Amino acid sequence: MALEKVRDLLASARRANTSVIAFDACDYNTVYACVKGAEMARRPVIVMLYPTMRSLFSFSAFSGAVKDLAREASVPVGLHLDHCSEPDVILSAIRDGFTSVMADGSALPFEENAAFTKSVVDMAGVFGADVEGELGHVGQTAAGYDYDNKDAFTRPEEAAVFVERTGVTSLAVAFGSCHGVYKSAPSLDLERLREIDRTVNIPLVLHGGSGIPAGQLEKAFTMGINKFNVGTEFFLLNSRLTHEYHTGHYVEKPFADLEYIRSGLCEYVAGKLRLCALRV
Repeated sequence: MALEKVRDLLASARRANTSVIAFDACDYNTVYACVKGAEMARRPVIVMLYPTMRSLFSFSAFSGAVKDLAREASVPVGLHLDHCSEPDVILSAIRDGFTSVMADGSALPFEENAAFTKSVVDMAGVFGADVEGELGHVGQTAAGYDYDNKDAFTRPEEAAVFVERTGVTSLAVAFGSCHGVYKSAPSLDLERLREIDRTVNIPLVLHGGSGIPAGQLEKAFTMGINKFNVGTEFFLLNSRLTHEYHTGHYVEKPFADLEYIRSGLCEYVAGKLRLCALRV
């Protein structure tokens, strides 16, 4: 298969009343695991890059790796730039092959967020790229963000206005999740999610997916969440597998570490993807 448009993957998930999982990756190993794990699970997958990680893996190299693996994959693969608030960086990513981007204006007041996001939608539209916006704010546990603070949650009535005004193809919403490692198990405001989904007719996105109980996720997937982001869990597993290999599983054989780490990452991706009902 060739690379698929993210909007098409999310539309398929919306029709099936489920979600596609998007994994942040940081190197070739993690990109490889996303695609090969998806093949193991027979599920579509979206591979993402944080803009700051282009110092580890340039935009052009990252998009090239994803596209190369997608070309040979037996499942649909999407490519997406995660949280970005800088138009110049977003444009650079699109020019270097990214077909979907996130315009993150969630720290701005509503009017400024809408104006910023609309400007990115207009720019990306020239290249045929999809745009995910964010309304409400999903913060970082490391920064002390209170993910139970309902004042930061997405307001359903504002979501409808935001989507109409900006023309985004998907919308990240806040209803009780947080980026990073949870200090206590989150309790998603699923009733709020239901109300948001009733006010808009585009796919909704759940950020801060590492550590949310599976039962809550499965409910959210049937209530409008069509894209679910995972980063921290995946990166920590990559670090743990690397440590395990070099402290207890070392084999004097070239590239044995890659075999060990990739195997664990692929199993993780496949297991996570099986939460989703969209089998291919």
